[in-house]
Order: sequence, then C-alpha cells, then structure tokens
Amino acid sequence: MGNSIYYPTMWLVIASLAIGLGLVSSALAFFRKRMSVDLVLREQYGVRQIHVLGIMQWVLWVFAAFLVLGGLVAMYLDYTATQKELTAHRSQLWPAFDKQKMWSAPDPYLAETDSDAKLIAYGRDLIVHTQDYFGASGLLKAAAINDMNCQNCHLDAGSKPFGNNYFAVESTYPQMRARSGALETIPKRVNDCFERSLNGQALDTTSHEMKAIVAYMRWLGTGIPKGEKPKGAGLVEVPFLDRAADPVKGRAIYAGKCVSCHGADGKGLPMPDSPRNYPPLWGDKSYNEGAGLFRMSRFAGYVKTNMPFGANYQNPQLTDEEAWDVAAFVNSQPRPKHPFLQTDWPKIEKKPYDHPLGPFADTFPEVQHKYGPFGPIAAFYKTQQKKN
Repeated sequence: MGNSIYYPTMWLVIASLAIGLGLVSSALAFFRKRMSVDLVLREQYGVRQIHVLGIMQWVLWVFAAFLVLGGLVAMYLDYTATQKELTAHRSQLWPAFDKQKMWSAPDPYLAETDSDAKLIAYGRDLIVHTQDYFGASGLLKAAAINDMNCQNCHLDAGSKPFGNNYFAVESTYPQMRARSGALETIPKRVNDCFERSLNGQALDTTSHEMKAIVAYMRWLGTGIPKGEKPKGAGLVEVPFLDRAADPVKGRAIYAGKCVSCHGADGKGLPMPDSPRNYPPLWGDKSYNEGAGLFRMSRFAGYVKTNMPFGANYQNPQLTDEEAWDVAAFVNSQPRPKHPFLQTDWPKIEKKPYDHPLGPFADTFPEVQHKYGPFGPIAAFYKTQQKKN
C-alpha cells in the first residue's frame, strides 16, 4: 500500500480509536462524578469502585496517547527507511564521469526526487515551451521574445548530445567570456540567449523563472565535476573547407532538405497535429545577428549532427560541405540587427575567426570572416598566440 493511502488510513483508525476512548473516558468521568455526589450510588458501589473508575479513566487516556505516539514513531521509522532507500537508489543512478564516454542526460528519477523537483520540471517546460510564457500570447509576458523557443537552438530541452546542450553549463560557470570581457554567471548567459537568440527582453535574474531554468541546467550537469566538459557537450566542430561557404549551393540544399519544415520563406511551417510551428530561420521573428548561430561554424556544427529532422551525431544526413553551405545560405538572409555591436568584444583580437562583423585585429576582409575560407584566419591567430 502506498504511503499516500497508508498514512491517511492509519491516522483515521488512530483518530477513531482515540475518539472512542475519549468518549468512554468521559462517560466514566461523568459516572464517577455522580457517584461522588450521590450518596445512594456511593453507598451502592462504594468508594473503592469510584477509585477503580478513576484508574480506568487514566488507563484509557494513556492508551490513546500511546496510539498517537505509536503512529508518530511508525511514520518516523518509515520515513527514515524510505529516505535510506531513496538515497541508495539515487546513488545507483548517479552518473559516473568519464571523459571518453559520450555523455547523456541524467536519469529522470534524479530530477523527480531532487529537493528542487518542481523547480526543475518548471525550468524544463520553460525551455521547451518558451513561447507559451513569453511569446505573442505569453502567459507571463506577452510579446517579450520572437517566435522561437529555447529548445529550437538547444535540442531535446538542451539534453541532446552535440545538440547545443546544457551539459557543461553548471560545471563551467561562472567563467570569463571574451565577448563581454567580464565574469559571467549562468543567469547572465541565459539572458544573452533571451536578448540574442530570442531577440527579446532579459529575465529578472531573481525571478522564479530564472531560478527554474538554472535549476534545470544544474540537474542536466549532474555528475560532471567542476571545470570539466563532457564528451558530446555543445556542438561538433566541422572541419574547415578549403574554400568559402557558398550561399548559392546552400540554397539548393535548403530547398531539398529544409524547406518541408521551415518553408521557402524561412518563417517555419505548422507542425503536423500540433498548434505549434517549426522555428523561423530568418526574418523579423528569428534570431538576431548577435546570436551564436549567426556565426558560420556554430550553425554548420548545429545542422551537421541534428538536421534534417532525425539526424544525430551517429547518423548525420549532411556532408561537411553541405553543412557549411546551408549555413551560408541561412545566415545570408535578412534578420534583426546586432543589438550589442558597440559593446561586444572589448578586445577585438579576442573575436573568433568567423565573427562576421568588424572591426578586426587582422587584415582579412569582413566577407572572409563571415563565409571563409577560415583556415588562414585561424592560422593567423594561432601564430599570434604563440608570439604572445
């Protein structure tokens, strides 16, 4: 019998017995009082009988107290046994970190039995259904973001290997980031996504929603030591081409492998049997130029192991060239401008090789920074690092 049924039943029985004992005790007390003042009854039953009734009354009350105490002790023993069993089961499911092993999301039981279980579940729902809370008809704040969900960039609620997952967030933050030139916390990094990938408004870092998202990311990092980054975290690194990525070739790839979900106009088509749409890949409702996916290497890495639908790192459906070229096509389409162009990368020499917007600490043209070839740029900065 589950505790949800057992304990209410037990306390109902104990309460019934205690009430019954109380009524009997009250009746005895009443009869005893009558005997003490009624000389006829007193002569009939005697002083000894009155004393016996008094003892019986106290015995019944003590018995009732023992019933309640016994119930409390039973609950305590059961609770400690359950907690011991829970701890043992959680220990069995706790993932062991291995740098050589492809990482995956922790067992859901660890989330369901976590002290922050409700917060973790809410955080996951915010990642999956961001539109429901902050979209055009958002429950919490309407029209606060574009037409995308966090999950559109961080697949399977941020739990897919090489799906731009959150595995290493808890283990690697806070961290210094060259883009801001400052020490960034997890809430700061989350708000980066809200302001860039979702092209919207930042969350209050003390809000229940931010705490929920952070709790969910913490759970996804279960078992990963501080400072470590497991295999399968983030995105794959697609080998450089010896040429520039080609938007024209990418258009043909998009038409053959992407248009059935995202539409010819890139706005995203309705999902089958769902009120939701596939995410827009360009236009006013898509990510802005400050988002990570606007970098060619990030988009190529994303689609290489995740697109078209059904692809994964074990079964990619695009060649390296196709990944680069479709990235070039999508990121050559119009989208919201970079909102932080004047403040990002305070040290321009720290910009990544494929940052598409100047100024740069090199002589390579902006078009090469956007489309490549990237090998010469990466080699230049590698040489600079050795000199320094």
